[in-house]
Amino acid sequence: MKLSCETPSHPLLALVGPTASGKTALAMVLAKKLDGEIVNYDSIQVFRYFDLGSAKPSKEERDRIPHHLIDVLEPNETFTAGDFARRAREVLEEIRQRRRLPILVGGTGLYLRALLDGLFEGPRRDEQIRERLRALARRKGVPHLHRLLNRWDPASASRIEPQDGHRLIRALEIFLSSRKPQSEYFLRPRQSLQGFSIMKIGLNPPRKELYTRINERVGEMFDRGLLAEAKAILDRGVDLSAKPFHSLGYKQVAKVLLGELSQTAAVAEAQLATRRYAKRQLTWFRKESGVAWFVGFGGDRAVQQEVLNYLEFTKCWRGLR
Repeated sequence: MKLSCETPSHPLLALVGPTASGKTALAMVLAKKLDGEIVNYDSIQVFRYFDLGSAKPSKEERDRIPHHLIDVLEPNETFTAGDFARRAREVLEEIRQRRRLPILVGGTGLYLRALLDGLFEGPRRDEQIRERLRALARRKGVPHLHRLLNRWDPASASRIEPQDGHRLIRALEIFLSSRKPQSEYFLRPRQSLQGFSIMKIGLNPPRKELYTRINERVGEMFDRGLLAEAKAILDRGVDLSAKPFHSLGYKQVAKVLLGELSQTAAVAEAQLATRRYAKRQLTWFRKESGVAWFVGFGGDRAVQQEVLNYLEFTKCWRGLR
């Protein structure tokens, strides 16, 4: 079964939903049925060695279906949403040339939005300013950065969580380097993805079941050796300050290695943080336009069939020609 749009544009499928909702399982089925290739948009899976904590597809899964933008960076490399968008657009063009269906799978909403809608053209990164802001956050705490941003760019501050140090530093960096608020750059035209007809499929499992699966998944990650994986990464010379070590699971493992948490406490903290992250993901993806939402998990056969039926019913994708 192959699908395509009746328009001249090439079809593209984007799967959205919270962590542990089964996006990978659904993507594997769709890729097999629809002659597809999977393009990752998870901000941690792009880094090598960080496998368990990012729920990276297994080698067997990657051998069965072509995957892209996984294990493409060393842990200490800088990689922005703009970098992702540029590389992903190159990958999409290569898949289009092969006349196959690109299937976007991940959980980093900003990466997906950067790819599909484009990003504002802001000032270049200024590492000197960034280091000053990091030092300020270490001295006075990340919420202090939020208070500064609220003073200089309240519109941006209203969109960024007080504990989101990465986005706060970027917004402050833009203001300090250009003397213009980030929110002003957001108003400028962006270059959206061209030449593709985009279909978005969303997974929205029952919240109680989702949280149960999140708790189980986090526990399994630790049981399967997340701590040992982190130690092996450090043995490669990667520092705890590397971006992936600030992500869910690895952040808690770092605290264990530093003697700040027991492993039991780390598991509980990671479970709570991941549940909260899933809630934020749902909030983010519900703001995406044109998403067809399905209740349930992507690994459920009934949901998989519902999605296939929906794609066929739209009469938008009937063969890649």
